[in-house]
Amino acid sequence: QVQLVESGGGLVQVGESLRLSCAAPGSIFSLSTMGWYRQAPGNQRELVARITSGGSTVYADSVKGRFTISRDNAKNTVYLQMNSLKPEDTAVYYCKAVLMVSWSEYWGQGTQVTVSS
Repeated sequence: QVQLVESGGGLVQVGESLRLSCAAPGSIFSLSTMGWYRQAPGNQRELVARITSGGSTVYADSVKGRFTISRDNAKNTVYLQMNSLKPEDTAVYYCKAVLMVSWSEYWGQGTQVTVSS
């Protein structure tokens, strides 16, 4: 059973920052594209950002310039640095790993981010 463990969510004010972390098993991390997704109540889950094993990144337009995804292959951890948070960033944030050799997908349990105005 592959487990992704997320941490770092919480309640912040508009304009503040948070950093999310997601730890994955070493057996899959270096071979996986890692991504952060979010789902607000009543909405579909959407891509926030993803990063390949080689470090290439993709961001949703709504977070470009505010969020940064990074990975530490030595720690088997992917991060999402979120700056200048807005109320519309409020959602449950999920970590996803796609193992590129098999296209298998693994999800974390989610962490709540709430931005209060």
